[in-house]
Amino acid sequence: MDAGPAGLLIGIGMQFAISLRVLCPYQSWWYMSVQNIDQVSETLPQAFTVSVIMQSKPSDNPWVDSEWEAIGIVAGGAKKDSHTSAVELLQERDGVKQFLYRGFTLTLHIDECESYYHNLMSPSPYGYVVASMDDHSVPIPVRVSLSFDEAHAYLEGDENLYTVPVPPEIYQWTEAFVLAHYVPVKRTKRKRQDWRHQARGGRP
Repeated sequence: MDAGPAGLLIGIGMQFAISLRVLCPYQSWWYMSVQNIDQVSETLPQAFTVSVIMQSKPSDNPWVDSEWEAIGIVAGGAKKDSHTSAVELLQERDGVKQFLYRGFTLTLHIDECESYYHNLMSPSPYGYVVASMDDHSVPIPVRVSLSFDEAHAYLEGDENLYTVPVPPEIYQWTEAFVLAHYVPVKRTKRKRQDWRHQARGGRP
């Protein structure tokens, strides 16, 4: 049975989860005390290596051979050495091909914490894959981000932007980073002014 991307996610994801446990062996990120958060902020890495899964399938458009999309990111997957290919065919079935692109660094930045926070709090948190088209009109991943603001800036150029689900391991890591470095600003309701009262010069 072909494990496919799901099996890859479980295998590599377990290694990533073990790394998090070594760094901070807590039951749940959300229930960390203030003291624990301070401890995490000192040891929590700001970057991890991730891989991107791209998928191609036959196109119904007679002028286009294949349709491409990013379908996922997984934790881990660094290139073993300089002789190892950064792209690997995972599986092929009924004309649908899935490729694993290795060796991307997903970096978290403190000044992007607000964007990470709103991403995590959304009904469907997304990772953003930026891809550039090669000479054969194939989108090649060039960057992975969890910040919509950062990813949106690439839309002003010629790059393609894909949204993919955030794996649990990446979610927990980002969650811990946000808890350690960001405090949401509570919005206050502005009091309505009585313009009619001011027009009368303050007279009743």
